[in-house]
Amino acid sequence: MRRIRVKLAGRKDDSYTVFVQSGLLDNIPSLLPEAASYAIISDRRVADLYGGKLARNMRRRGLKCRLVSFPAGERSKSRTTKARIENELFAGNLGRDGCIIALGGGVTGDLAGFVAATYMRGVPYVQAPTSLLAMVDSSVGGKVAVDVPAGKNMVGAFYQPSAVFIDPLLLRTLPVAQLRAGLAEVIKHAVLADDKLFRIIEKKAEKLLEADPEALEGVLAKNCAIKAGVVSQDEREGNLRQVLNYGHTIAHAVEKLSSYRTNHGEAVALGMAVEADIASRLKIFSNGDMRRQNELLHKMGFKLKLPKGVKPTEIMKVMRLDKKVRAGKVRMALPERIGKMHKTKNGQWACAPTPKTVRAALEKFT
Repeated sequence: MRRIRVKLAGRKDDSYTVFVQSGLLDNIPSLLPEAASYAIISDRRVADLYGGKLARNMRRRGLKCRLVSFPAGERSKSRTTKARIENELFAGNLGRDGCIIALGGGVTGDLAGFVAATYMRGVPYVQAPTSLLAMVDSSVGGKVAVDVPAGKNMVGAFYQPSAVFIDPLLLRTLPVAQLRAGLAEVIKHAVLADDKLFRIIEKKAEKLLEADPEALEGVLAKNCAIKAGVVSQDEREGNLRQVLNYGHTIAHAVEKLSSYRTNHGEAVALGMAVEADIASRLKIFSNGDMRRQNELLHKMGFKLKLPKGVKPTEIMKVMRLDKKVRAGKVRMALPERIGKMHKTKNGQWACAPTPKTVRAALEKFT
């Protein structure tokens, strides 16, 4: 079993372990933090696939638990759904000595994690991601949130899980589109921190798209190690953690303007292409590395085009609401080369390209 330690020793020690192993779902009950009772939170699709099985397994081991489900989809990542889940937890008498298990994709992880952060002023929770996107991105790092009319993930908290359980075998039931979505984040991590990992992805692209457990296990472990290393140094996105948002400034605007019909991975892939073009125009990122990145994204099946009806001017308006905006300027973390992000002369990991530069790059992908 692969284990990646996320070290967080600020006001209190919030360190935790990410477990990566094929077949891990069956062993989760033996690895859970001790609690009086547990609540498994899943969307209905995942609840049917894995939630019932996990609940039965826990009960056989003498653990008290209940399964709480909600409609699948990004629309459920809302304050309304959060309130419904909380009411169900109150009805089930989950106390402060309880523990929440977020079993599902990124929506479930963000939503259940935010519930855990605020329910009775905070209860322990663990992440058990079932999508590749959640495994390589949202399950590690403690960013939990819901979407609001103003934008994606605009209301939330930094609240670390007690553990993360990653089972690559769960990806066998994942639709190809969702598997591809996760691979966008895999490529992102490689671009920002590990050129060797980038070469591995280039070499194993077909096996990764086939959800080959052996290929995935190693890549998942490397991805989690990259994110753990960044989060350990900057838990609350003061500076360095902004590099994890590579591609996301554009992506979040595209998601919102497409009413979330464009999934997160597709949006991130497009965002990486646009932001790499911006970096190239700023003479930060070479044209050769930009082409190499985009060729791999194309190889994974990404079209790298703005969705129909989404215009550059609209994207630029929405980006002004981005959480990284400072003094009215949109800031982006940009790559310097594959495996390394750009750091400004004043020590910042994000810079503010001019609106003219951003617009020119967006126009290229219409």
